[in-house]
Amino acid sequence: MTLRISVDARSTTAPYEQLRAQISESARSGELPVGYKLPTVRGLAEQLGLAANTVAKAYKALEGDGVIETRGRNGTFVAAASDAASRLAATAAAGYATEARRLGLSREAAEAAVRDALRAAYEA
Repeated sequence: MTLRISVDARSTTAPYEQLRAQISESARSGELPVGYKLPTVRGLAEQLGLAANTVAKAYKALEGDGVIETRGRNGTFVAAASDAASRLAATAAAGYATEARRLGLSREAAEAAVRDALRAAYEA
């Protein structure tokens, strides 16, 4: 399995964002399987003709998105999709809870709003 990435220098999209989007899509589509070891920051930077900081920025964003995980000196790997989805959902839920409380909603009202939103999303 080979990581296929191309960066278009003429694009209006920043190189790190092109890299981020391509790795994310490859991981989500299954083209890059869970546990796939990504190249090192320096290695990928050299391969693509980019600055190491550009690749590092993309990797950091992907890690924040839950798409990849860094295992110290062992390298960077594609994370399990369900783990990423769970982390993103937990982050969104925490943000909602904080905002609901800031708005002065009771716990019951906040939970009712979530139930209504879930019903609308899953029963549509």
